[in-house]
Amino acid sequence: MKKLIIASVVLVSMFSCKHTDAEMELAKQEVLDSIQVAQEKQRVIDSMELVAARQKEVIYVDNTQAAPERKGMSNTAKGALIGAGVGAATGAIVSDKKGTGAIIGGLAGAGVGAGTGAIIDDKKKKE
Repeated sequence: MKKLIIASVVLVSMFSCKHTDAEMELAKQEVLDSIQVAQEKQRVIDSMELVAARQKEVIYVDNTQAAPERKGMSNTAKGALIGAGVGAATGAIVSDKKGTGAIIGGLAGAGVGAGTGAIIDDKKKKE
C-alpha cells in the first residue's frame, strides 16, 4: 500500500511539472500583478494614515487681546444719580404727600447733582 501511494505521488508530480514557457510567463505576470496590487493598497493606506495624522494636529492660536479700558460713568452722571436718590428720600420724608414729595425731591436732587458733577468734570479736563 505504501508503495502504491509513493508511486502515485511521483507520477502526479512528474505530470504536474510539465509547464510550458507560456504558462510560466503567465504565472510570473500574475505574481507581478499581485505585488503591484499590494503596493497600491499600501500606498493608499499610507496616505490615509498621513491624512489622519494631519487631522489630529492641533493648532493653537493666541487671540488674547487686552480688553479695551472702560471709561466708567462721568462725574455728571454719578452726581445726578446720587442727587436723585438723596432728593427723593428727603422729599418723601419732608412732604405730607409722600409720592409727590419723592418725585419733586428726586428731580431737584438730580438737577443739583448733575450740575455739581459737570463742574467736577470741567475741572478734571483742565488738569
